[in-house]
Amino acid sequence: MAVETLLETQLSLVFDIGLDENEKAKTKRKSYSNVKASATPDQLLQAAQAIASLQTEALLYVERNDTNQINA
Repeated sequence: MAVETLLETQLSLVFDIGLDENEKAKTKRKSYSNVKASATPDQLLQAAQAIASLQTEALLYVERNDTNQINA
């Protein structure tokens, strides 16, 4: 039976930085490592909103990226 082990959690914030020359939306991503794996979605959103309040661009969405190792 396979066993999954959580190795790392990252928090990514995606910001709207306007339109390019073809009127296509452009975004910028900022990622933060060393996020507690036990953090709840509400806690992550609260942290992301605090970080976003220090930025000039508008926050579009927040992502949680977990890295897992799977062993037999």
